[in-house]
Amino acid sequence: MARYALEPQQQQHGAPRRTAVLLVNLGTPEAPTTTALRAYLKQFLWDPRVVEIPRPLWWLILHGFILPLRPAKSAAKYAQIWLPDGSPLKVHTERQTTLLKGWMGEAGAPQVVVASAMRYGQPSIGSRLDQFKREGVERVLVVPLYPQYAASTSASVMDDVADWLKRCRNPPEMRFIKHFHDHPGYIAALAASVNEHWAANGRPGENARLVMSFHGLPRRSLDLGDPYYCECQKTGRLLAQALGLAEKDYLITFQSRFGKAEWLQPYTQPTLEKLGAGGTARVDVVCPGFVADCLETLEEIALECKAAFLSSGGKEFHYIPCVNERPDWISALRDLVASHLCGWETAAQTDAAAAERAKALGAKR
Repeated sequence: MARYALEPQQQQHGAPRRTAVLLVNLGTPEAPTTTALRAYLKQFLWDPRVVEIPRPLWWLILHGFILPLRPAKSAAKYAQIWLPDGSPLKVHTERQTTLLKGWMGEAGAPQVVVASAMRYGQPSIGSRLDQFKREGVERVLVVPLYPQYAASTSASVMDDVADWLKRCRNPPEMRFIKHFHDHPGYIAALAASVNEHWAANGRPGENARLVMSFHGLPRRSLDLGDPYYCECQKTGRLLAQALGLAEKDYLITFQSRFGKAEWLQPYTQPTLEKLGAGGTARVDVVCPGFVADCLETLEEIALECKAAFLSSGGKEFHYIPCVNERPDWISALRDLVASHLCGWETAAQTDAAAAERAKALGAKR
């Protein structure tokens, strides 16, 4: 077997070098079924960035306990939120990709190729990068759609890209966006979504809280130097400032705990139960760690956490959707991407001029 993948075509002398943007989200099963969930979880949970347990021990736990039991339970949860077009995460990511492509064209960069991929599941990162190679792309900006950086998310995307690069004889130039937790456009889009919700449902009074729920990570990740917790705190603080909230008006919590180890705290569901039991009448919950609604927001927050809050004595629960296809978010995403393409646009113009000169000189390849 060849060490390096076969290049799709010979180098065309004078051909303009194309630029591509690859939006990457976490991933999704192909269907809300036990079989599809088993395949998805097997890939997801075997990533050493996701679970940092010694491989032999983790293999026994994963194959002996988790994969035989968890897929059926997860499939039932996915079935509650599945859309006619597929998984909400995939549907929203594809729509964001289409909208960004259009907005890039309006901004004067129609030559930029825009596509999306999933870290786990399909379309894979490698398949998209292979497609870029076939299309003559020589510059790729990779955008993990995680506002806050974590080794288990953003770095895992970088790992997968690096694995693909190792197989390339003629790799493209690569850039990554590490995070955008404090990007003004993203914070503004979040604030606008909350304000629109309040305009439609009334601004919470004294006996109410805004809960900002982020995906959880093991507490050990913070001790080892992962900046995720700090970046979540900054996103929450900036959002609160944009909304004009005092400290007593909001809480930052962490959801989706897995296993028995301590995770980042406070935990979302126990916090909501405590609020309900303590007399808080209303909570509005927003998830600033996700740019697209998914299982963790639509099932865990909007269904499970709602039931927990109301059964604990709360009276009114509102889930505020992710930014999804909001125009202000797509505009912010365009600005974010454009700022990381700086220099490549000038190079593209130079390439085009070089192509014209080569053509005039009779270059064929």
